[in-house]
Amino acid sequence: MTEPLPPKTCTIDRLVTKEDDVQKVIRGEKTATRRNGRYADIGEIMELEGRKFEVHKVYQQTLGELTDEAVRTEGYADLESYKNYILSMHAGMPWLPHMKVWVHEFRAI
Repeated sequence: MTEPLPPKTCTIDRLVTKEDDVQKVIRGEKTATRRNGRYADIGEIMELEGRKFEVHKVYQQTLGELTDEAVRTEGYADLESYKNYILSMHAGMPWLPHMKVWVHEFRAI
């Protein structure tokens, strides 16, 4: 049995907002996004440019658990590229292996 998820800290409309990321989702290159809070429930629908995507998995992981394979779901070739992108968006943020993030996996419907 899985534990119930804690309350959302934000709304699904804020899950994917950067234009580059929106285009990656639409092209099918990005099927997950990681956030410091929980932005969606399983089964919730995200709409981007008239297309709909269903969130089918929501779980936590640490930055230290990230692999090249995991960040490919974010639309990045490798962990170093993803890390550089995240740190460029969050000036002064340290990359701490024990830091937990919420993973939201989605698929086109």
